[in-house]
Amino acid sequence: IYFFEGYLTFNSYEKINKDELLFKIQTFKNKTNKDYDTRSKLKFYKDQKKIDDEIKMVFLTSPMKIANNFLPLSGVSNSRTINCNENGYYSIYNSDRYGFNNPDHEWDQKVTEYLLIGDSFTLGNCVNRPNDLASNLRVISKKSVLNLGYRGNGPLAEYATLREYMPSNVKKVLWFYFEGNDIQNLKGEIRHEIFQNYLKDMSFSQNLRNRQNEINDFANLSFEKAFEEKEYNNLLQTKIIKFMKFFKLRLEINRMINKKKIDQTFNKKIEIKELLKKVKKLVSENNSELYIIYLPEYSRYTSNIDNSNYFLIKKIAAELNLNLIDVHEELFTKTNDPLIFFPFRLRGHYNELGYKKISELVFKKTEN
Repeated sequence: IYFFEGYLTFNSYEKINKDELLFKIQTFKNKTNKDYDTRSKLKFYKDQKKIDDEIKMVFLTSPMKIANNFLPLSGVSNSRTINCNENGYYSIYNSDRYGFNNPDHEWDQKVTEYLLIGDSFTLGNCVNRPNDLASNLRVISKKSVLNLGYRGNGPLAEYATLREYMPSNVKKVLWFYFEGNDIQNLKGEIRHEIFQNYLKDMSFSQNLRNRQNEINDFANLSFEKAFEEKEYNNLLQTKIIKFMKFFKLRLEINRMINKKKIDQTFNKKIEIKELLKKVKKLVSENNSELYIIYLPEYSRYTSNIDNSNYFLIKKIAAELNLNLIDVHEELFTKTNDPLIFFPFRLRGHYNELGYKKISELVFKKTEN
């Protein structure tokens, strides 16, 4: 058992990461003549705190860890916010009054041409403005764009976000579906009491627009706990204790058991279709037009993947008469080398070119 725990602890994952990092460092240097930022996010945060004591990091909400009476759907408001590093630098954005990645004045527009909803891809991982999806659309369309995407979102969190934050003056709602983990995220979200309330009660609301101070306090407390846990886990003594207690092995066993339990009760076709019906109704009642944007994952272009979810989403969109923009079919497959849209041609979010080309496709399809 200890041998297997050792395998889980010291497998080749770290070596792969080191090899990838060396490749990124050299490639970044050759292309930009700059040094790749190799600092950990925690080290980068501590260094930035010396310059700006008020700087924050993207707050990752987890419905499985948050009390039943409160579930934030955004980050800290009006703050410089550290996001992530996949392209050689740490992306940072200035959050708006509700903790999203927008210039704050977007909330004061008489008409919002595009409202974006989705996960970290929609948020803009790991690029700076004006290279994220929303910023690109602002430049291309020369119209108002409001971005409600946030890291860690699944389809149900996105529906809840629309319920809480969608203004009444929106022309087009762009729902970004990421094939890499959206269904898996939905499996977890659908078990949470607060998310269940959004499904069962059309009048339910957490009144999040008026609770931003609570969200800020909650996020700041979570940052402190996360940093303490990170530093504790880095101690040699902690690593030895975890090894002796089969930490990795128990984690893997629990993951397998929980996955089996969830899979037995989760019918993805029914759950996704019913959710999209509610999204369509919500957007229609807001006098807005809904578009589903299908975002492909890196693995699709490096290995054989199960396409069942891909065809399922396309089928459901057709059955519900939804506007579907298939980025895989209409952009990536029409490119000789789709890996150019990913950081250093490696696994991750899209790079600046990827976000730009997707924005151009979305504008072309929605403008007409």
